[in-house]
Amino acid sequence: MLPRDLLNGLENREAIGRLFDRGDRALQEWTTVCSDFMSPPELAEASSVLSRLTEVQFLHWGGYAQAERQRVAITRADLPLEQDMVELAAVNIAGNFLFDTASHRDFLGSLLGTGIERHKVGDIIVLGEKGAQAILVPELVEYLEMHLTQVRTVPVKTRRIAITDLKIRLPQQKELYTVEASLRLDAIASAGFGMSRSKMVDLIDGDDVRVNWKSITQASYQLKAGDLIAIRGKGRLTVGEIAVTKKSRYRIQLTKFV
Repeated sequence: MLPRDLLNGLENREAIGRLFDRGDRALQEWTTVCSDFMSPPELAEASSVLSRLTEVQFLHWGGYAQAERQRVAITRADLPLEQDMVELAAVNIAGNFLFDTASHRDFLGSLLGTGIERHKVGDIIVLGEKGAQAILVPELVEYLEMHLTQVRTVPVKTRRIAITDLKIRLPQQKELYTVEASLRLDAIASAGFGMSRSKMVDLIDGDDVRVNWKSITQASYQLKAGDLIAIRGKGRLTVGEIAVTKKSRYRIQLTKFV
């Protein structure tokens, strides 16, 4: 049995607890077991905890390199573990959305409206007027082919496709620099996301900002090179090189992903 005391104090204790249950099964049955899809914060915390264990090994994969939601495969430390052991499937949701545009939220809502649970679905790739593609657990493909027949007012045809047929849209990157008096989260994030400092403070206070996928609610939190800042609905920002100017201010390289 994996030590449950490692779950104490975790922000995503419930999700990682379920992963530990899968790990127990992998140990007992000498097999490889996959988790449900996990969000970036859950993945970051799970990786931190699992890396402390010597009896198991793990990897995570969501169908493509930039996937946000991924499944974790876990097995005994002395058994082989490869990326293709993470069980994934994909479907194409085709329809004419030219006159009734559907968003990521619309496609997700229609998927969940068929009765499936959120953690059974990975990333959703919106294809504009042509529809979308979704990554999910393999056992739900046939169910969705039968039951996902409409998104908003648009009739759709749902069918299985190969993972290699996913139309991945790579995130756009923009490099910028800012000079700040400190390394406070509110100062750097407001510059990187192009919004007022007061608005950024509101987002931080509202628990909408994460640093390295951990919730941060202190505007004065001190950042460092390599940190990742994520704001729900607004993309991500990484902190690059930090240099001190002659006037003892900080010149900070930032990369924004949208």
